[in-house]
Amino acid sequence: MKVSLPYGKSSITVRIPDYCDVSVIRKPPMPLVASPIDEVRKSLNQPVGCSPLSSVAKSSTTACILICDITRPVPNSTLLGPLVECLMDLGIEAANILILVATGLHRPNEGEELEYLIGDPKILNAIPIKNHHARNNSEHVDLGTTTSWTPVLIDRRFVEADLKIVTGLVEPHFMAGYSGGRKVLAPGIAHADTIRTLHSSRILEDPNTRTCNIDGNPLHREQLEIVEMVKKHSHSEIFAVNTVIDEDRKMAFVNFGEIVESHQQAMDFAHRYCTVVVDRKFETVVTSAAGYPLDQTYYQAVKGMVTPLDILEKNGTLVLVAECKEGLGSNAFRKSQRDLIREGSSTFLHRISQKPKADIDEWETQMQANALESFEFCLVSDGLAGEDRELAAVHMATTIEEGVNYALERAKSTNVAVIPEGPYVVPQFAQHSNS
Repeated sequence: MKVSLPYGKSSITVRIPDYCDVSVIRKPPMPLVASPIDEVRKSLNQPVGCSPLSSVAKSSTTACILICDITRPVPNSTLLGPLVECLMDLGIEAANILILVATGLHRPNEGEELEYLIGDPKILNAIPIKNHHARNNSEHVDLGTTTSWTPVLIDRRFVEADLKIVTGLVEPHFMAGYSGGRKVLAPGIAHADTIRTLHSSRILEDPNTRTCNIDGNPLHREQLEIVEMVKKHSHSEIFAVNTVIDEDRKMAFVNFGEIVESHQQAMDFAHRYCTVVVDRKFETVVTSAAGYPLDQTYYQAVKGMVTPLDILEKNGTLVLVAECKEGLGSNAFRKSQRDLIREGSSTFLHRISQKPKADIDEWETQMQANALESFEFCLVSDGLAGEDRELAAVHMATTIEEGVNYALERAKSTNVAVIPEGPYVVPQFAQHSNS
């Protein structure tokens, strides 16, 4: 059987030997939006949990719109035009509308990358666009601490704006349950100290901190509390434009409303399609990191590595294809990967469990280290070279066929699962389907 997997801006075809029993796991087809831009406009007038945008923005003279950074395939060219158009029609001057890129601790998006991210020349030329800088103390407002002692420092440009709007793609996330909504706020525009605490071992090791789950999820709980702290400090609401896309990145859902309620509605929609119940486990799983932009670094590609583990037999092998055109990731991530290799997964996990704040990007290594305790991994990537290949801390294959053969040689059965869309579709073993 041949199956195409996203790889960079193109694809890679894997051929599974004919003697194997292959299960291809995909989302069920989503009902697509006929006219995305018209649907965005409609959502602004038919909100969730609040009045229409024309009402909530009536007395505002400044607005800040958060967008995800380049690591997420958000259809900004569809979302931003109608949103900005509405705000300008309401009398907010273009110079007083700020689009703030929620980079978290990622690098800023500039030049051609920013043009690609915005996707609309009219917006680029008319509206101020800035990147969030998590390490710049002066750009943040100190809001105190959560009840669990997370320091809360948020970008003042958002906190001090009259009108606060978050935009985002709602998709499975291996820590927060789902992306979008409150996650674009924190860690999106949070200070480094806030981000490092939210990604500490004590939060990430909680069994409820997992893909497609918000019930009892301590990271989700902290994020919701931060949302309320921003509201209380600024004496104003926070609104959101949420969207869900299908496997071909076509819009299936969009809404506008109060940040928590509208995001919940979007998560409920996404959950019906992104989670797929599977009635058996496999010794071999072949998957991707969902292609561009997520698979441009190994740091992001780890999401594709850990998302399908519910259906992988213990000691089974997961084969991941990820272009990693930009290499491993940050120098901070390289350091944590060196620590993992030097210490081994068990020692590494024990050591970081004693820390109140994670080192920057250490959390991705933590997620990989947990997976290495029970499973084997093989990575197929053209982008990793030299030391970066070693620091991936997994078996490396030159071709996808070599990776599949490696997995099958380790396996006792010929059952193989192929998950083309990587971390955006979440297979759940039948006995966990109600979790």
